[in-house]
Amino acid sequence: MSDLHSTVSTVLIDRYTANAARVRELATSLTNAQFWQKPFPFGNSFGHLVLHLTGNLNYYIGAQIAKTSYIRDRPREFNDPNPPSKDETLKRFDDAVGMVLKTIRAQSPDDWSAEYSGVGTDAKTRLDIVVVCAAHMQHHIGQMIYLNYEWARQKSK
Repeated sequence: MSDLHSTVSTVLIDRYTANAARVRELATSLTNAQFWQKPFPFGNSFGHLVLHLTGNLNYYIGAQIAKTSYIRDRPREFNDPNPPSKDETLKRFDDAVGMVLKTIRAQSPDDWSAEYSGVGTDAKTRLDIVVVCAAHMQHHIGQMIYLNYEWARQKSK
C-alpha cells in the first residue's frame, strides 16, 4: 500500500508542478495589459483565469484539507475591477500551488480516502478533490493557450 501512496503523491506533485510551470510559461509573453484584457467580447482574461485557479486551489485544498481558513470570493475572481499586478497575481498563484504540494506531501495513505465536502463540488474524498482540481487547472490552461494564440494573431496583423 505504501508503494501506491508514494506513486499517487508523486504523480499528483508532478502534475501540479507541470501545470503551474505551463501557466507561468504562457504568461511570460503577455504584457500586463494583455494579461488583464479579454481579446474576445466573451470569456475571461488570462489574469482572471489565474485568479480563479488561485481561489479554487486555496478553497478546495487549502481551506478544506489544509485548514488554511481561506475565504473565497469566487465572483471577484472573474470581475475584480482593481486586480493586482501580473507579477503579484502569479506570485499568489505560485503560493497556492506551493500550499497544494505541501498538502499532498502531508497526506498519509489513509488521508486520501478521508471524507471530503466543499461548496460547489461533488467530490467525496480528498483524493477525488485533488484530482478534480488538477483537471480543472488543465481545462483552464487550454483556455490560456487559446488566449495566447489570439494575442499572437492580433500582434502579427
